[in-house]
Amino acid sequence: MNKDSQLQGAQEAIDPADTRPILIIPYMWIGDFVRNHTVVRVLKERWPNRPVDMLTTTLCAPLVDYMPGVRQGIVWDLPRSRLALRRQFGLAKLLRAQNYGTALVLPRTWKAAIAPTLAGIPERVGWVGEFRFGLINRWRWGESKLPRFIDENAALARPDGAPLPPEWPVPQLRVPPEDVARWRQANGIGAAPAVALGPGSVGASKRWTYYPEAARQFAELGLDVWVVGGPGEKALAQEIVAAGGPRVRDMTSTDLRNGVMAMAAAGVAISNDSGLMHIAAALGTPTMGIFGPTSPYLWAPLNGLAATVVQNKSVLSCQPCQSTVCRMNDHRCMRDIAASDVVAIARRVLQETAPRATT
Repeated sequence: MNKDSQLQGAQEAIDPADTRPILIIPYMWIGDFVRNHTVVRVLKERWPNRPVDMLTTTLCAPLVDYMPGVRQGIVWDLPRSRLALRRQFGLAKLLRAQNYGTALVLPRTWKAAIAPTLAGIPERVGWVGEFRFGLINRWRWGESKLPRFIDENAALARPDGAPLPPEWPVPQLRVPPEDVARWRQANGIGAAPAVALGPGSVGASKRWTYYPEAARQFAELGLDVWVVGGPGEKALAQEIVAAGGPRVRDMTSTDLRNGVMAMAAAGVAISNDSGLMHIAAALGTPTMGIFGPTSPYLWAPLNGLAATVVQNKSVLSCQPCQSTVCRMNDHRCMRDIAASDVVAIARRVLQETAPRATT
């Protein structure tokens, strides 16, 4: 791209009269889906009067209800491992009825651009990706220069060639206080500060294994502890409850909305690098992300009350490896993070944010 075209893109005017709807095709992992809300915020700054919708899976659909600036979620489950052309045609028919003017296709896969193309959405913006010629008609180049996930996605919402801001707006989830109050009442939970633990993750290597010991220490300090997650964390939650005693509750559920409410109500959230960590951060809950094989620079929780916990006992040449299974050093990047250290940090966070923790 030459300097003239860069200047033209950078000077593209914000048109408040433009009301054509925009569709975002996001990544569908929970944490990635939450972080895609930055794209919504950038779009609303650029086009305040254009409605923004998000394609979503059934799993992620509850998150849309709490995303400021999103008009609606288009719920449509597509298999990850195959094209499913019949499902693609069905989705295209649904999208065509919405009269979208623009589709932002965040995943760089060929499959992600099929339905917007079949629906005839006139402007389909995306990175070059899998050489999607004919599917993406507003190409963007240079994503390799944007190492962070948030940079790659949010840049697609900017005018072509426009300079990138020093910082992007952080993802947000907003839960009405009355919804949290009803959730507390339905679960028999008082107003005392609680610690929410998110022990699950995609990939065994990202899982810190000392949650049972941490729960026991929190309970001994007189703190309530909630173990939050999905059905896959049920057995782990029971182990943590058994170690921590009656002050520790299993709050795992098949409904993601329950996890959102728990993270919104908690005084502090402690989680592996996972979807729940990003949910807690986007809610504005003080969030501690425990990192080992993945990079905090790339995937840290994004809010002013967030912190990352990493081992500092030694320099590990393999860290970060980004691998789902530890193949060297016996998982020391996570094993060397002591439960007492995490508890001490959490106590300090609770003390510093005491007014929030008791609301």
